[in-house]
Amino acid sequence: MKACEPLIISSESGYNLRIHGNEPIARAWNMIARDHKHVFGQEPRQTEKEPSIVIRYTQEGDDCPDWPEGYCLRFVAGSKGTILHIIGNDELGIIYGLLHYSRYALGVEPFWFWAELLPPQQDTIVWPSQNYDSPQPKVRYRGWFVNDEVCLIGWKDEYPPTEQVWQPVFEALLRCGGNMVIPGTDLPRTGIHHKLAAEMGLWLTHHHAEPLGAEMFLRAFPGKQASYREHPELFEQLWQEAIERQKGEQLVWVLSFRGQGDKPFWEDDPSINTPDKRGQLISYVVRKQYNMICECVEHPVCCMAMYGEIAELYKQGYIEVPAGVIKVWADNGYGKMVSRRHGNLNHRIPALPEAEDGGKNGVYYHVTFHDLQASNHLTQFPSSVSLIVDELTAAFTTGADEYLLVNSGNILPHVYTLDLVANVWTNGEVDAEAQLTDFVARLYSCQHQEISQLYRDYSRCTIEYGPHKDDRAGEEFYHHPARQMMGFWLQGKAGHDERLCWATGEKPFAEQVSWFKQKAESAIPGWAELRERCLQIMKHLSEDENRRLYNQLLVQIELHLSGSRGLARLCLAYGLFLEKEYARAFIQASHAVWSFQMGKEALSLAETGRWEHFYRADWLTNLDNTISHADTVRRFLRLQGDSPDMFLWSKQYLMPETEKYIYLENTHRKPLPDDELARCLEKVLY
Repeated sequence: MKACEPLIISSESGYNLRIHGNEPIARAWNMIARDHKHVFGQEPRQTEKEPSIVIRYTQEGDDCPDWPEGYCLRFVAGSKGTILHIIGNDELGIIYGLLHYSRYALGVEPFWFWAELLPPQQDTIVWPSQNYDSPQPKVRYRGWFVNDEVCLIGWKDEYPPTEQVWQPVFEALLRCGGNMVIPGTDLPRTGIHHKLAAEMGLWLTHHHAEPLGAEMFLRAFPGKQASYREHPELFEQLWQEAIERQKGEQLVWVLSFRGQGDKPFWEDDPSINTPDKRGQLISYVVRKQYNMICECVEHPVCCMAMYGEIAELYKQGYIEVPAGVIKVWADNGYGKMVSRRHGNLNHRIPALPEAEDGGKNGVYYHVTFHDLQASNHLTQFPSSVSLIVDELTAAFTTGADEYLLVNSGNILPHVYTLDLVANVWTNGEVDAEAQLTDFVARLYSCQHQEISQLYRDYSRCTIEYGPHKDDRAGEEFYHHPARQMMGFWLQGKAGHDERLCWATGEKPFAEQVSWFKQKAESAIPGWAELRERCLQIMKHLSEDENRRLYNQLLVQIELHLSGSRGLARLCLAYGLFLEKEYARAFIQASHAVWSFQMGKEALSLAETGRWEHFYRADWLTNLDNTISHADTVRRFLRLQGDSPDMFLWSKQYLMPETEKYIYLENTHRKPLPDDELARCLEKVLY
């Protein structure tokens, strides 16, 4: 084909969209129209006469990639200059072709919304006329589980979240080459999330605790025992209703049988009490679900979550999976493809298909997690991202490459790792260092090496709480164990706190507290140094890039630094309490309150512009809860030595010697507030 002159794109460029009446493509076109206006300051011109850009399905002679979702760019000479044809094999092919044009011609980043990074305004763009064929993604079904999404839920006043919340989520996923989504966790069916995802062209799939996307049994039939053995017809009624409701959609059907509230079903039905019985029932139910779908849907795409007890029973040979069903294996929440920790049990059983395991396999993977222990909910992946690359590429070598569902959480704190995984699901592998260099260069105009080093050092600062490479703590480590310790302490319990043994082992409570104190104290210098470096870098950035680095990274560093300081001070307070040094313990508990409040203030500072109220629904890490607990502890400590009049410490430590024995109580009885008293006492006692 004869080479063409470069394509000239300007406000005058005409677009010819030759696909009409298709909602997903129309929505993708609206994105392009908005992007065009961002760049050129005017709405794009649609025309059938001599357009500069044509959008259409493939025709004979295009040589468009023939796999699902394939697209290509073809440049041809026109009478008034070069014409670009954006050509797709199918609906998603057209959408991906449009978004390729948006990114590489108009300069729109995949996470432009979440990074607050608009494309530069220009008068003219000169784009080389190089034909392009889309690569075939490594993973056929790839996308996000928008899980534990409390920040998205609380961001706006409306509930369930509206299109204003969900559209930027689904757009970013499409721009990352994703094609599948679980749009939220147990949201009301009246919400727009499911409908909007479908209207934007995404495949829908389900949570493994909600097979076929059916209503939870106890919600539909309150008061009845959630036992398939006793009520098979009621379970099947819910499944049939779900199939009828969704049978016209692009769906990856999830087959599963777990108990209500995402737990083993035999907790609801203890009569099924052997591995053989459990495996037989799961196999029967999954086959039943599969047959019901096949009766209503031609060539359905189905998967089964090999999660928790189901994976264990399958590997022991107790479960049969219908042929053609994708078996989905899960990491442990911390990025390692082994079974997850449950309470204090951590068997770390490999969670990948065996070499002789036939059929299709895939992966459910966490870049964010919530487990009431050490997970990262408001902060990014705590281990080196090389772990993500190594684990996913290793999974692919076992054949687990048909499906990749990534727990994406609240999106905003996890942009870096979601960008990384998008490269992996497209290319099958990625050079983590090259990806980091590219990511930083796309988001910032200068200080590239310095910012890249911040990201590298982030994982080196996280607390190592165990012997394994993935035993690194997110911000929940400073909050859930801290609240458990405070409750155990103030309830006057003896022995050890069973809830902390996953980290400390079985040892007396005082030694458990000492273990957490050592871990927290050891982390403080690293986080303080990383914070200072980040602040110095921000002095060299523009105002927009300064805010970007704060929202993308510094706020997370602040959560770690304030959390480690708060946890360390809390543990110090407990040690002093045991020594009956109540005033000094009160001071340390006050520092814990102040440190945890600094984390809350960091979140508040991030809530500017479009992020107003973004963190107000922090119900999972829950800094407010930790602050309240710590404040209760210090008030408890004050009661030990300053009760009943809350003036004894003022008299003992603060009042001049010339006054403390002759003062009149009726004129010197105003108790100092806790904050003021703690600061005054610290000047005397430390």
